Amino acid sequence: VEWLQQSHEKPFCLFLWFYAPHAPFDRPLRMVNDFNGVPIPKPSNFDEYVAGYPGKPKGVVDALNKVGWQFLRVDEPRSLEELVKDHYCGVQSNDEDIGKVFDVLQKKGVLDETAILWSSDHGFFLGEHRFYDKRLMYEPSIRVPLMMRYPRRIKAGTTSEKMVLDLDIPPTLLDLARVPVPAGFQGKSLMPLVESDSVEWRKDWLYEYYEYPAYENIPPCRGVRTERYKYIEYFTQDAYELYDLDTDPDEVHNLYGDPKYADLTVQLRNRLQQLRRETNDHYVWTPTKLLTEEEIRKQEQHKKRHKKWVF
Repeated sequence: VEWLQQSHEKPFCLFLWFYAPHAPFDRPLRMVNDFNGVPIPKPSNFDEYVAGYPGKPKGVVDALNKVGWQFLRVDEPRSLEELVKDHYCGVQSNDEDIGKVFDVLQKKGVLDETAILWSSDHGFFLGEHRFYDKRLMYEPSIRVPLMMRYPRRIKAGTTSEKMVLDLDIPPTLLDLARVPVPAGFQGKSLMPLVESDSVEWRKDWLYEYYEYPAYENIPPCRGVRTERYKYIEYFTQDAYELYDLDTDPDEVHNLYGDPKYADLTVQLRNRLQQLRRETNDHYVWTPTKLLTEEEIRKQEQHKKRHKKWVF
């Protein structure tokens, strides 16, 4: 805010990053009671492991950061309701701070001539699949918010159901600034889509997660997400998942191995390899050991040194 209040004779670009909502999930004192009495419904797939849904890879079942586990907080385990409210407070604080930015731009008389894009680097599980984390390729983790405001070129209330990526944000900003997009950028400007939802757009995209071994014990994976289907490969488990998101939005019925979906599986596997070539993904996973108890203990000590948020 202080930087924005300074005089800017030339066009400016501000990249503003909020740490919250992120671990450690501690509500600021001024928000402790903000969500009292607000019911937090349990996700429909919260108890999927208890219900015994078939087809979940062992690496996913064994992954950590599930609701109720001690290490989500160093001092005490947290209920789903409290964890979600902690998360909501972080989001609410972001909203308040964005409002401060809007106020400054309004007072300077440049709000309507400033392009504003708001998004997140990842989604988050709020109890879905019993997780309170990110990383996995399920919908709560990979879906992120995206809002744009630029009255000069964007009509208020414009929406689109097309699949866009955070990779599209840099080309979009360059497009708005009338700067050529460098060759090799994987994303593309959102402006053609904003101005006409009938424009030809991507039909699928590549997902990759390689952080392993790590404290969360999430197996490395890559996958492809189309408008209807999702195919995932896990390196450490030699395991696979296939979901029909139209009929199974909760992603609890793994269709991999079903003869009826054999041809589709081959198509998605081939498309995954094609996307890897298009994005120059040459990563080859090599087996590594799991974390030892001593390594886990050291990571727990490191987490204890985290300072609480200050808003």
